[in-house]
Amino acid sequence: MNDGEAAQAVREHLRISAALQRAVEEQCLDAIVAAARTIASALRGGGKLLLCGNGGSAADCQHMAGELVSRLSADFPRPALPAVALTTDSSILTALSNDFGFEGVFARQVQALGRSGDVLLGISTSGTSPNVLRAIEAAQRIPMATIALTGTQGRLRALADVAITVPSSSVQHMQEAHLSVEHILCYLVERDLYHGATTTGSSLAVSEVGRE
Repeated sequence: MNDGEAAQAVREHLRISAALQRAVEEQCLDAIVAAARTIASALRGGGKLLLCGNGGSAADCQHMAGELVSRLSADFPRPALPAVALTTDSSILTALSNDFGFEGVFARQVQALGRSGDVLLGISTSGTSPNVLRAIEAAQRIPMATIALTGTQGRLRALADVAITVPSSSVQHMQEAHLSVEHILCYLVERDLYHGATTTGSSLAVSEVGRE
């Protein structure tokens, strides 16, 4: 590939990605707002957010959990928010894979950690990941609210209570859009809970939100 071909590939990738972001704005706005409201309501009530996914989606789970427990940006300091990525503990993941099969690695953790009033966010670009589907089903039996971040394929979008369906079948572009959605969710949730007020350290607990 010469420099001209490389430059054209860059332009084409960015063009497709930008077009998909616009499509997400047009087609997914209501679902994104509904998902943020669902998460914020759970956290306000003393619940937590659990997240699961595979591969790049597993990295997204860890990224989003990190943003909530830490913070999204320095210009909006606020207390930590309870979010747990079910993708991080290698001992749990390998034990469950060995004992229950890989399809059960998230559902078993949902059974252990999930409580009524919590939310599960399942991320799957294919919409067919068996372990994510089983986790959603396990969460609904508790019952927990469930959110899917997915694409146009598979049954995950029909299974979850709220489905953010990115209108693409390209994994790489879908993942780029998913990251934008995840950042938006964090932004909406923290501002829903804290009303734009500046807080420091752990001076304000989630359970105290809305009492001012």
